[in-house]
Amino acid sequence: MPLVLDEALPLLPRLRRHARLLCGDHARADDLLQDTLERAARKAALFHADPGPARLDALRNWLLTLMHRLYLNQRRDAREALRDSLDEDDMPATLVHEPHQQVALRLDLERALAALPAASREILLLVCVEELSYQDAARVLDVPVGTVMSRLSRARERLRVSMTDGVAGRVPLRVVK
Repeated sequence: MPLVLDEALPLLPRLRRHARLLCGDHARADDLLQDTLERAARKAALFHADPGPARLDALRNWLLTLMHRLYLNQRRDAREALRDSLDEDDMPATLVHEPHQQVALRLDLERALAALPAASREILLLVCVEELSYQDAARVLDVPVGTVMSRLSRARERLRVSMTDGVAGRVPLRVVK
């Protein structure tokens, strides 16, 4: 049964939120969401799920996979455009984004999330915000479950350090009865 875009309507707020947190920019996120929905419309015949309550979850996972791959393609294209625009003498040693150098500027969760490396932010958003299981997140990202678990652990620690102004170590949990 091919995908009907009407089925995706209830998922739009979640997809838009995910795109905004992933991109960190509202305009780029809206473009990413639109590109995702366009690709879903073109590739609708590739989506296969049985009718029933699990169909919406399968659709969400499929759309998140499309969004993830489009996001990676856009990042790769942006890096290539940057390389093409710079002379070899002007080329920095690495083109890696180092957001942890600006910890003092990040005061809230949204800024701290935006400062995480893309791989850390993606896994944190999928598991903690979108509430995907480790297995579903692994399918979306096309990585083993163990990789999801280790990336998630590192992402949580980086976020914890960012939110505590660089103080390493675990913040003790308060027991609530």
